[in-house]
Amino acid sequence: MQAKKLTALLLGAALSLGLLAGCSSGAPTHSQDPAGASPAVQPSGAGELSSFTADTLAGDSFTQDDISAKDVTVINFWGTYCGPCINEMPDLAAYAKALPENVQLITVCVDGAGNPEGAERILEEAGYEGVTLLGGDENFLAVCNSVQVIPTTIFVDSGGSIVGSAVIGSQADLAAAFTDGVNQVLKAAGKAEISVEIG
Repeated sequence: MQAKKLTALLLGAALSLGLLAGCSSGAPTHSQDPAGASPAVQPSGAGELSSFTADTLAGDSFTQDDISAKDVTVINFWGTYCGPCINEMPDLAAYAKALPENVQLITVCVDGAGNPEGAERILEEAGYEGVTLLGGDENFLAVCNSVQVIPTTIFVDSGGSIVGSAVIGSQADLAAAFTDGVNQVLKAAGKAEISVEIG
């Protein structure tokens, strides 16, 4: 149990230091991708989650088994100090509720281990009812450490591979940006694409 707490604290400290200056100003952070990706997305390059264990805000564990249960897992990285992250949280919550059964959305609160009450309050006020991760093992931390700006959202297939492009920065049309990422994963797996609209 002590090792889990230390891992969660190290995750929060490392990510908070790296991301304090990186919190998006509300406009998407981008660079031009030679492959023609839209300005709001970049290749993730974040590794994979085929074998990992993470700790949830609710005190449970979340593993590759939870990833493999769905065709796509959307993972949003955010922080309690990040205004754009908090501002888009109600849209994120509505999007999560509108997803079909084969797709799930979870969040990673990068400073949540040091401020679980603050994270819980923000999520509750936004109406988010899904899983939020706070820390985890080395495989999980490797993916977390690849995130340099928040909010960032990645898309993971049922095998734990991060597929397609990450959505970096807050989005004027979150549903469209996230659904595009989800459909990249579904298309790569030969599965039917989805459409999602939030009010």
